[in-house]
Amino acid sequence: MLLRPLLGLTFAAACAILLLSHPSAHAEHTGAAAKPFTALRMRRSMMLPNHNMGHHIHKLSPPTSSSSSSSSSSSWLSLSPSLRGGVTVNSAVVDPVETTEDLMQTMLRPEDKDGLRQRFAANIRRAQLEICRAIEELDGGAKFKEDAWDREGGGGGRTRVLAKGNVFEKAGVALSVVYGQMPLKAISVATEDPEIIARAKELAGSTETLPFFVASISSVMHPRNPFAPTMHFNYRFFDFDNSDDNGLWWFGGGTDLTPSYLNEDDIKHFHGSYKDVCDKHDPTYYEKYKKWADRYFQIKHRGETRGVGGIFFDDKNDKDPEEIFKFSKDCLDNVVKAYVPIVAKHKDDDFTQKQKDWQQMRRGRYVEFNLVYDRGTTFGLRTGGRVESILMSLPETARWEYNHQVEEGSPEAEILDVFKNPRDWV
Repeated sequence: MLLRPLLGLTFAAACAILLLSHPSAHAEHTGAAAKPFTALRMRRSMMLPNHNMGHHIHKLSPPTSSSSSSSSSSSWLSLSPSLRGGVTVNSAVVDPVETTEDLMQTMLRPEDKDGLRQRFAANIRRAQLEICRAIEELDGGAKFKEDAWDREGGGGGRTRVLAKGNVFEKAGVALSVVYGQMPLKAISVATEDPEIIARAKELAGSTETLPFFVASISSVMHPRNPFAPTMHFNYRFFDFDNSDDNGLWWFGGGTDLTPSYLNEDDIKHFHGSYKDVCDKHDPTYYEKYKKWADRYFQIKHRGETRGVGGIFFDDKNDKDPEEIFKFSKDCLDNVVKAYVPIVAKHKDDDFTQKQKDWQQMRRGRYVEFNLVYDRGTTFGLRTGGRVESILMSLPETARWEYNHQVEEGSPEAEILDVFKNPRDWV
């Protein structure tokens, strides 16, 4: 990926279009096979206890239909025609029989098999299928629709979206595996780490390009109920082709939570779950990556965070790659455990129209962050990335009210104070 976004998968889609359009880009389409995995099932033991929500008046029914909307191009977008071509998209409602093995055969090259590239790519496909099955089971109605996009000469991706469900307004889980030649000048956009930038220049020498490989998975879940929080995650692996022992590679990722109303038990469960994962690998990880998430998700023009954070890390190459891969895998495997019980707990809570309106305003803040500050989103739009994948993270509905003020002492004021003053939860 060229940038370091949390929405890195959507950026990887843009990366496929931008970098693989470079004149020197080249790749072969064969690959390694990996064993299929069994889907993870949500168990009753994962459920959190429910609480009395008696002050909520009634339940609003999900919409039965939706109107289509059109979008116009914006003058500030710089969409080069040379960056748009070469992506073939096939859409279908998929029973996920296209397993990890199928994906690896489609996307990976011979040189990517039997190593960390293959195992990371196989792991994110396994996780995509497992998480989608858990979400479908929780929703009890809608199914994921999969877009399979293949890039001629450089990998592709699988974007899976569930829309208009019983529990979820929209849920997306997308992955990409792309490779090609990266112009040296793009390295400083891919990372802010000066050591990585210097090493890339050293490896490139006079060629001005570097062969690269990036695999990424990204997801956003937007429940209907205002008391069920939105969740986002992204995990990625970036590797430059290099035969010596001082190769250039890094991992990045994170998982974060965005509630509309404050429920400390939910937030403590979420943060505690990720602290357990971090502590398993390094007792310094949680505090460091929690603070990083708080900094990253700032909506600067509002003076507040997007949500209550979680963990976030990037440019991580300070330990053995196998060790970091295991940490990244454990974080990804923790998504269902950390999030699904919270939604299961609140999906049937009663709520008022006022509470639904507040959720929609917080969705508006979500849109503001993604379109203004998320560098992967803005870069992808400016460079002609696949728009459907780039904007997968946005909710179907959002709301803005002019000069809206929360009532002092209200539940809305309570959560807004948390957004303005991030807390320690564990």
